[in-house]
Amino acid sequence: MEQQLVNNLSDKAQQDYAFVKAALKDDEKAFAKLLVRYKDTIYFMLLKMVNNKSDAEDLTLEAFGKAFNNLHQYSPNYAFSTWLFKIASNNCIDFLRKKRGIHVSIENNQESSESEQPLRLKSKEPNPEEKLIRKQKAILLRKVVRRLKPRYQVLVDLRYFKEFSYEEIAKELELPLGTVKAQLFRAREMLFKMIDSTEISNKD
Repeated sequence: MEQQLVNNLSDKAQQDYAFVKAALKDDEKAFAKLLVRYKDTIYFMLLKMVNNKSDAEDLTLEAFGKAFNNLHQYSPNYAFSTWLFKIASNNCIDFLRKKRGIHVSIENNQESSESEQPLRLKSKEPNPEEKLIRKQKAILLRKVVRRLKPRYQVLVDLRYFKEFSYEEIAKELELPLGTVKAQLFRAREMLFKMIDSTEISNKD
């Protein structure tokens, strides 16, 4: 049944599915290829929605963090790109609602329309065991993040893996809010440069 669903996908979507299967086995190169393949498209979609470069970069990393943390939920009922764009769009809408109290339509924001089936993400909070498993499997930029200085690694972990707010990070690390924002901005800039470097080294 699963193979039949996969066969209904486009060639690109089938390749994505192969990367997903490999990523679920902790293949770092598979994560990197998915990240590189959709980073720019996700970023520019989010930039149109928020009209702010820094916010778009932040939301791009958040989207991949959420997607990779929930990769076990992806099903070949629809293209991986459709699933990823839905996560990114919903996360961005939540951000805009909190920031501005506005509603945003995402009718035309998805890159792929290979399937009209609804996209489902579990909404229930994970239990402590599930949280531990997710943390172990959250390989978003693992190889890249390890190249950051320790203080940046901590900030990235809290912000993009544990989804702390800036205020929560400041309280957790006992740092001024301005320092947290500045260091996260710096960490994000370094990550994007490293991702671009990863893209070059991973090209076939």
